[in-house]
Amino acid sequence: MSVQNLNTFDPFADEGDPLGSSTQDVGSQQNYIHIRIQQRNGRKTLTTLQGLPKEYDLKKLLKAFKKEFACNGTLVDDEESGQVIQLQGDQRLKISTFLVQEGIPKASIKVHGF
Repeated sequence: MSVQNLNTFDPFADEGDPLGSSTQDVGSQQNYIHIRIQQRNGRKTLTTLQGLPKEYDLKKLLKAFKKEFACNGTLVDDEESGQVIQLQGDQRLKISTFLVQEGIPKASIKVHGF
């Protein structure tokens, strides 16, 4: 009785690449702007924004977010992600429309969450 070797077929490979040898690193971020939501306690949520280009002043952007969305927020230093903007509440759609209006392409913005 022979056992079939399953290494010849990778179900997670792209359709155009039959051997699964991709040229990109696994888990590369592709310079996207990530907007995520985190559950705090009870009904409270926290929206995080990371991956903004270096040419934007994050303190001024945070001040504009706080004034525009009527919520509190802070700037947090993260070891892996650099500086991350945290806002109170679910502000994902508001942040994405704000960034698109400011000239950032919609294809470079990833909105995560439930």
